[in-house]
Amino acid sequence: MRIEVLGVGFDDVTMEEAVARGRELLDAEGAHYVVTPNPEIVETCRADAAALAAVNGADLVLPDGIGVVYGAKLLGTPLRGRVPGIEFGTAMLAYCARSGKRVFLLGAKPGVAEQAAENLKARFGGLDVAGTKDGYFKDDAEAAEAIRASGADMALVCLGAPKQEKFMARYGAATGARLLLGLGGSLDVFAGVARRAPEFYVNHNLEWLYRLLKNPSRAGRMLKLPLFLLHVAAARGK
Repeated sequence: MRIEVLGVGFDDVTMEEAVARGRELLDAEGAHYVVTPNPEIVETCRADAAALAAVNGADLVLPDGIGVVYGAKLLGTPLRGRVPGIEFGTAMLAYCARSGKRVFLLGAKPGVAEQAAENLKARFGGLDVAGTKDGYFKDDAEAAEAIRASGADMALVCLGAPKQEKFMARYGAATGARLLLGLGGSLDVFAGVARRAPEFYVNHNLEWLYRLLKNPSRAGRMLKLPLFLLHVAAARGK
């Protein structure tokens, strides 16, 4: 069941249900992809029809930001909770390690995906990283071919929104992977280049505040959250 928030349809799932669905998609025939929109991405979709189509065309749309959960509640169609993309991705990587599925890491600055691969292989014994490629490529088709040539079953596509969503929608089948996950800056975290918010911030749904405190230049992006809530309030009043 999908719950619509400002035009984006979110799957109403718990983390456990999302991972179970992800495993089903990874084991199924064909190409599938997962997106993890937060309020910023929802706002992008309001202004970009192609981004909206790519997000809503995903096999699984997970509510990554707590703002999305609040927005759905305000609209009278509550979601059962937030499903952080990085936690979903971590669970899927663990499954790949256990089941022998091959993984490709796409995105971030040069060298980051390679370091993420080393860290993930150390963390998940048996994880087979089929290949890596940084996000500074100019030819999308060439990037898709790199994934296909690697023989990867699952690809982490960390190009930032809406580039990663559009890439997965257009080139998912061409990659040969059965499951692609759009996970934004997760490779930086897996590589140790960036740090995820401490447990206090995570448990209190304040990761956005931690990121802002660590990187004040994000203030402009953070302004999309109150804009998102204003749009939710307007939609509620209709």
